[in-house]
Amino acid sequence: MRESRYVKVARLAYQIAKQELPLYSHPKSPHRYTFPQLASCVILTFYLNMSYRDAEEWLLASDKVCNALGLRQVPDHSTICRAYSRLKKALMEKMLRRLLKLLGIQEEFICFDTTGFRESHESAYYLSRTGRRYRSWRKGAYAVGAKSQMVLATGHGRGPGSDSVFLNFLKRKSSVWGKKERGKRAWLCLADSGFDGEGVSQLDIVPPIRRGGNIVDSQRIARRELVDQARLDGVYGQRWKVETVISVIKRKFGDSIRSIKERLKDREVDIKGLVYAFHR
Repeated sequence: MRESRYVKVARLAYQIAKQELPLYSHPKSPHRYTFPQLASCVILTFYLNMSYRDAEEWLLASDKVCNALGLRQVPDHSTICRAYSRLKKALMEKMLRRLLKLLGIQEEFICFDTTGFRESHESAYYLSRTGRRYRSWRKGAYAVGAKSQMVLATGHGRGPGSDSVFLNFLKRKSSVWGKKERGKRAWLCLADSGFDGEGVSQLDIVPPIRRGGNIVDSQRIARRELVDQARLDGVYGQRWKVETVISVIKRKFGDSIRSIKERLKDREVDIKGLVYAFHR
């Protein structure tokens, strides 16, 4: 009998967590569960797009998943919630790097894009009927490999605002998985004009923004011609893959933020990218 996708995700998450996370989050913890077990429960909670209480009930009814995680008893919802607060961004990055290294990722084109997450569970239909609009939202920035369609790096911020502030950060975090020739960068960055800023280099295919008229700077004219040629060659069209990944993340794992504390809201944007990597 084939394993369900939930068992596969649980087993893979637990395997990666055991390699990258400490056995216990604190030396004086009750040691009833290991930190990799609890981190895997957190990942499953976001993968299922459930509340912590619903995730507890789901685990109680899923013997195969508990066996894959080595759980003798199911942690309650408050334990899973506290485990999420201890799963810091640095630890999630280590898990993501381990997973990408396991897959042997090497990309020629890396695509960047941002998206907004609502900080409320109110539906778009309800908001349209009440006439209310969001004036700010939680922004997530994602770097996606065009070949593997895997999330290579994540960033977070507040919206509205310019996407260019994420450019150098995403390039630095995802450059490990870019193709190199003779030790030098040989991968291209694909992004929309929202990333146009000071950090754009000659290997970044980012359309220049027209600011107050025509483009007159020679470097910006050269970049516009490079983008036009990339469109004709079909290279720039690879950028749609990051939009597809973001669409899957919001459709499967939710387009809203459940956390209350500011630091956990930012972390929720990052964990959605990690959960997509396990899903992928």
